[in-house]
Amino acid sequence: MTPSLPLSPSVSSKRLLPWVVAVAFFMESLDTTILNTAVPTIAEALKVAPLSMKSVLASYTLSLAVFIPISGWMADRFGTRRVFASAIGIFTIASFLCGITSDIHMLVAFRILQGCGGAMMVPVGRLTLVRTFARSELVRAMSFVAIPALIGPMIGPIAGGLIVGYFHWSVIFFVNIPIGLFGLYLVYRHLPDYRKERTYPLDVIGLILFSSGIALLSYVLEVFGEHTLSVREMLGLLAISTLLLTGYGLHATNTAHPLLRLTLFRIRTFRAAVSGSFFTRLGIGGIPFLFPLLYQVGLGFTPIQSGLLMMPQALAAMGLKMAMPGILTRFGYRNVLISNTVMLGLLILLFATIGVGTPVWLIVMQVFCFGFFTSLQYTSMNTLVYADVTEDQTSSASTIASTMQQMSISFGVASASLATAFFIPDRFRFDAAEMIHGIHQAFLVLGGLTILSAIVFRGLKSDDGDTVSRHQVMLPVG
Repeated sequence: MTPSLPLSPSVSSKRLLPWVVAVAFFMESLDTTILNTAVPTIAEALKVAPLSMKSVLASYTLSLAVFIPISGWMADRFGTRRVFASAIGIFTIASFLCGITSDIHMLVAFRILQGCGGAMMVPVGRLTLVRTFARSELVRAMSFVAIPALIGPMIGPIAGGLIVGYFHWSVIFFVNIPIGLFGLYLVYRHLPDYRKERTYPLDVIGLILFSSGIALLSYVLEVFGEHTLSVREMLGLLAISTLLLTGYGLHATNTAHPLLRLTLFRIRTFRAAVSGSFFTRLGIGGIPFLFPLLYQVGLGFTPIQSGLLMMPQALAAMGLKMAMPGILTRFGYRNVLISNTVMLGLLILLFATIGVGTPVWLIVMQVFCFGFFTSLQYTSMNTLVYADVTEDQTSSASTIASTMQQMSISFGVASASLATAFFIPDRFRFDAAEMIHGIHQAFLVLGGLTILSAIVFRGLKSDDGDTVSRHQVMLPVG
């Protein structure tokens, strides 16, 4: 069953398409990075422990993981333009609701609603790019899309610091409203409407099994170590979660049109990209959560100073983005992913040396290097996903890749918080030295986990990914 495509996009619409998708990516990345910087301030305002704010961050990414699996089906059924526009609308409304709440439980609930919108934005945006641009143009197109999107992480930390320093923290969410309205205008003007003439019925059973299993597993990670449940109760919930996910695996292999087509993991490049992305993000996914805690709670920096110290990561990623296609062409995906993953792990280990006496210039250099290697890692893994999948498999491939990515980020935040709390005697009452010690230990754990994840990429061959990396340097930026 082939996609029913519209007329080929005009030259101007094709050139503007990356900007249309980038607006949504920008809004989502800006929301996350602003919130990271404001975590200590919001925790104080809501009268909760800073580490408890992980639920506000993890609930969003978990919601993405739960709802992303139906994004591909919805895009095929209702069309990319309608689904993408609806996603931006839901995200914008949820942002407003987050801004007017004063209770952490309601904030978590509205963040889940935000995740419902975000779940449709990123994968449907990627799917539209994959169906519009030839494989030889894909790395360049995605890299170009990422440049405007990286402006969010660049200005997000300092914007978050300025907002909580001079305004109410709710303004953090209100900034999404004008961006969302502008995004809706661009979608209806320039986004092509790809859809299928016929779609298979939604795999409702698979959705229930998978979503329940993932949600329950995330909940166990959230409450682990907080003494709200006994060890026996947590083990019981973990066993139920395992049974649900195993049940989905069995269901998917015996269903003609499952929610997630697990047969795609038979493709070597897809398997390495998705599984490698999952394990790598477990290590690096919690770093943006730990940095503001280290800077503000541990080292005593103001929110604005904390935001400035997080900017070098985004500046490095944006400034060096155009060099990445050339790096992949020169060294190949296998060599880049193995060496780059190890380098990321070593940089995370090095973060454990940041203390009260560390010069600011040294922190800036470490964060800058981390930003470059992180961006190279994401670009490599995100494009390798599509190296060997067919046109008919792109929707499912995008869905699985995005789902696993958000799951790993959610679990990464929970793991970072858990590792930090494990080394702090009392997570509700602690001094700055204890917070610094706990975060340092967490960096060591996460860095070691990241280095171990490089093993996944050893299964790649030297020429894997050539279909999406060759000739990139000769393509125009736009």
